Amino acid sequence: MVEKIPFIMINRVSYTYPTGTLALKNITLSIDQGEMVGIMGPNGAGKTTLIRTLNGLVRPQNGIILINGENTKDKTIAQLSRTVGVIFQNPDHQLFSNTVEDEIKFSLKNIYSEKSGIQERTSAILKQFNFARYKNRSPLNLSGGEKKKLALASVVCRDPDVLIFDEPTLGQDKKEIEFFIKFIQEERDKGKTIIIITHNVEFAYDYIPRIVLMSKGSLIADGPTREILTKKELIKEASLVSPQITQFKVILEKEGIPIPKRIKTEEDLTEFLLDYLSDRKLSPGGD
Repeated sequence: MVEKIPFIMINRVSYTYPTGTLALKNITLSIDQGEMVGIMGPNGAGKTTLIRTLNGLVRPQNGIILINGENTKDKTIAQLSRTVGVIFQNPDHQLFSNTVEDEIKFSLKNIYSEKSGIQERTSAILKQFNFARYKNRSPLNLSGGEKKKLALASVVCRDPDVLIFDEPTLGQDKKEIEFFIKFIQEERDKGKTIIIITHNVEFAYDYIPRIVLMSKGSLIADGPTREILTKKELIKEASLVSPQITQFKVILEKEGIPIPKRIKTEEDLTEFLLDYLSDRKLSPGGD
């Protein structure tokens, strides 16, 4: 029987910045195709540096990285961008064309050799992300949420196998977060590998199956989210803050009460519990 090789293999990778700051220390990590993995930890833990090694923006001094069996050191950034798409925390770092339409076209130039192919794909992406009406608008004139969506569109248009998000829920309103959740679920259904850097414990607990915790350039934990994020010592070491609503969910689920993902506030939880108890003909003070 042939052993299955993980889609992403990071083996004993280390990286020190020219300033002398050690960002990654002997990192070993594997991720299968179609997995959704969250990377969490305090600022300066090495999370962003780690994802930059996957698209070639950072070249490790030690170790090896294989993506789909190919060594990243043998690939240019342009070549890696066809396989690995990164959507950074600040969309202004990714947007620099004069119009929304040009932003998509620029991203496609290394993929399609014919203008007809670029235009066809651009039109499809503008429609998918509801940007057709904004195609002639400057990205600078978009709202913060629209800029994040455009940065996402400019990566998705290349149809990479791996999508990496850096703090995708930060600064987003409820509608924008719902769009993102729906999007990543659809991409995962297509077999895409999803990696998400986040400090949002509630989001991770509800939607990300596996969590990797980092601290001071090292991995400190790797496993199922609902195991990792319920260990107080790990939460503390990773400098994460668990919202009260998440703590309630953990307690109730340990008692065998499954909590729907739609529960986002204490009011939602109270209403759910009253309905739950009512359905079982119980009362909060009953036997």
